[in-house]
Amino acid sequence: MSRASRVLIADDDRAIRDSLERALQLEGYEVRTVADGVQALAAVHGDPVDLLVLDVMMPGVDGLGVCRVLRAEGDRTPILMLTARVETPDRVAGLDAGADDYLPKPFELDELLARLRALLRRAAPAEDGEGAQLLQVGDLRMDPGARRVWRGGTEVVLSKTEFDLLELLVRNAGIVLDHATIYDRIWGYDFGPESKNLAVYISYLRRKLEPQGTPPLIQTVRGVGYTVRPQTSR
Repeated sequence: MSRASRVLIADDDRAIRDSLERALQLEGYEVRTVADGVQALAAVHGDPVDLLVLDVMMPGVDGLGVCRVLRAEGDRTPILMLTARVETPDRVAGLDAGADDYLPKPFELDELLARLRALLRRAAPAEDGEGAQLLQVGDLRMDPGARRVWRGGTEVVLSKTEFDLLELLVRNAGIVLDHATIYDRIWGYDFGPESKNLAVYISYLRRKLEPQGTPPLIQTVRGVGYTVRPQTSR
């Protein structure tokens, strides 16, 4: 029998902590809760977990600070950020800090559970031989086994979600993947036509993979979805 996944919830709102703790325990998770970032770091250092749910706005060390510290230490535990800030720059700040996904407040419990499952699934060790083959499209190279990416001769550092999204597109290079397919494959849940989640991650990948003067790699097919199709410089 496999052990329960261990989740740490850090939020200064006690009502949110308690409700999430009850809900996740009912789903079979082993849950711990803390009220701020200092406690979150101490908890992870004392007893590592499988996944962290961090509120962005916390007293003392906030969620972004916790992300930065853990990533600087080489800790790759999946992190889901909870944020009341809905503007794209605020969400990008979370990705810059090293978060793997974000969820704006207020949120539906089903959506949170779907994102937790997706993060845990992607964090699971690959089976022997799975993903060992190098992938290449144009001057982009990916090593799925080592989870490393290069554009030209430059290595690009990606979060788990960014890497998985890019890998999905590269493995289907030249094929236009619609929004619903991408949501299902990456998040395991279709967040509907009003969700900006996918667009934020695509724009963030472009920032990392397509610096000024670099031929575009990720193409938008309006009304349909996205594809990876290298283009030559004009």
